[in-house]
Amino acid sequence: MPNALRRWWQRTWRRWRMRRGDPNAIPPALWQRVLQGLPMLQRLDANQQQRLRGLCAAFLARKRFSGAHGLVVDDHKALLVAAQACLPLLYRGHAALGWYDGFVGIVLHPHEVRAPRRVTDDVGVVHEYDEALAGEAMQGGPIVLAWPRVLGHAHSQGVGHNLVIHEFAHAIDMRGKPLGQPADGCPPLPRGWLGLPPAQATRLWHDTLHAALRQHRRRVTWHEHFAGPAPWLDAYGATSAAEFFAVSCEAYWVDRARLAAEHPRWTALLDAFFGHPRAPASAAALPTADDDLGGDGPPPAVNDAATP
Repeated sequence: MPNALRRWWQRTWRRWRMRRGDPNAIPPALWQRVLQGLPMLQRLDANQQQRLRGLCAAFLARKRFSGAHGLVVDDHKALLVAAQACLPLLYRGHAALGWYDGFVGIVLHPHEVRAPRRVTDDVGVVHEYDEALAGEAMQGGPIVLAWPRVLGHAHSQGVGHNLVIHEFAHAIDMRGKPLGQPADGCPPLPRGWLGLPPAQATRLWHDTLHAALRQHRRRVTWHEHFAGPAPWLDAYGATSAAEFFAVSCEAYWVDRARLAAEHPRWTALLDAFFGHPRAPASAAALPTADDDLGGDGPPPAVNDAATP
């Protein structure tokens, strides 16, 4: 067989294996390098790591990476993103790759992105400014990530931060929404979720999400205005229901036990959403509502509307 034809066949064979989710389509040395760079993956057992490896193979076969401003996206960079993006799919398996069917492109930038913003305040004054973004998920794609933040920071591993999971959580949130409808923290729920009819499941999710958000806002306000202890969950989650969902997802996969200590009922719903093996089997098995557990400090007057 001529060399050119052999190389073509090898590439085609590898792409086919990757699309089918063959874990061995990802070279072992490359996979080990990614595991070493992401401490949260080192807590997975061998079977879970192998399952994640297969998810990454299928994910990479379906997505198209590009680099901005001269950044070269090699196999290592792409796999680092894939491993973090696929972690929320770990328990639901390859069928959950459909959560990301709404986009193809993933763009890595060598630094934070400056995006123009235009907002109108309460009295009708228009404000235009540039906002520095570490990442952004847009309906229909692409997902934009600042490469230095994909690598994370040394301190972020212990405080529930993960940029990739955050932005891909927004993609999960926007799945199935009409074009132009923003993320609202309420993604489509799996069929039969907690044994409830769809309308009841959606209401339970919405009510629990907003109860946990109110509690988080109380903690953030108590810290920022009354010198109370800083909440472990990222304060950015207090800005809107969509950001609270995304912040919760990154915290869940970095340190689920810590999130459960602060928001037990909300974490139980995330267990059911992500298909955790210890997820409650029905709504009756859920813990007490988070908003009924008491907050840290007085409840502030906060507008529940999503922040642009």
